[in-house]
Amino acid sequence: MLGLVLLACCGLMLVQVLLDDFRQLRELGARGAVFWRYVGVKLPSYVAIALPFALLVSLLYTLGKLHRANELTAMRAAGVGFARMMAPVWGVGILCCGLSWWLNTTVVPWAVEESRALGDELEFRHQSTARALPADRVGAVFSVAFDNPIERRMWFFNRYSKAAQRGYGVSVSVLDPQRRETSRVTAAEAWLDPARGGWVFRRGRLLEFAAETGELTASQPFEERFEAGFHEDPELMLLIDRKATSLSLWELRDLVGQLEAENSPKLAAYAVRYFKLIADTLGPLIVIAIAIPFAVTGVRVNPAVGVSKSIGLFFLYYIFNSAATALATKGILEPLVAAWLPNGGMALIAVWFLARMR
Repeated sequence: MLGLVLLACCGLMLVQVLLDDFRQLRELGARGAVFWRYVGVKLPSYVAIALPFALLVSLLYTLGKLHRANELTAMRAAGVGFARMMAPVWGVGILCCGLSWWLNTTVVPWAVEESRALGDELEFRHQSTARALPADRVGAVFSVAFDNPIERRMWFFNRYSKAAQRGYGVSVSVLDPQRRETSRVTAAEAWLDPARGGWVFRRGRLLEFAAETGELTASQPFEERFEAGFHEDPELMLLIDRKATSLSLWELRDLVGQLEAENSPKLAAYAVRYFKLIADTLGPLIVIAIAIPFAVTGVRVNPAVGVSKSIGLFFLYYIFNSAATALATKGILEPLVAAWLPNGGMALIAVWFLARMR
């Protein structure tokens, strides 16, 4: 039953992917194998979301059927304790927690990043052929700013081409410990050279300033300049303005570290999302704790009432989550607390229902 419900949920999510992305992919020229490869790569990112709901529905069905057939009553009359009867269910819950952790840390990050890379590749191809854009404007992101307070450097690109992996109209300010500008590198274009371990700047000028007064003290033009001490990752620079829900776990981890160093007001939304993905690994156990009381005790008038209540509690979790995220965004709650608060609240509710069982 768990497999059937999970398959049904994934089927519904496949329909959602088709509704969301089908027209855009067709306009970008995706055909045949490329289109289905994109769908196949993106679909695993939804499995971790569907797993708790599939576990809830399958558990309600299975335990409810046993309860209506008086199988549970017969086992208890034979001397089998309730904890022993539910031990296999909790075992499955622990396995599902491990599966959720593996999905969130391995499969989902790969699916998110790979599907984005495929989408960008199609977009780049469409811009270079159908729209005939020049190479430096294919996949361009405009007005990219990045602050690296640890290394005391501030970056700005007029335009960064994700296809060419080069920035254009580049300015890098080097600051002293009091965040006063001591030098600045300006260049027509720049790119990260992983083989050499630094950034290459072309057709630019090196400016030096007196930190105390801000006066220009030197100006030296160059055709090409290599800065071995510059290690900023352009991929991280481009993540800052993306939605938290569109980033993988590891991208969120890197971005949270960067925003913490900047003390950025954008930190809360990304931090809550990062800690929530970790907290969701305990979701299957909470689902089991909620489902068991309603499925086993049932309601004499109509078993569907118990099912509807448990599903209502399941969706109440998402209301708690939205409220906690909003409070963290406004600075009322710490991101870590906001991420774990919905799970903690639902766990307390589940423990209360379990304690009331007879």
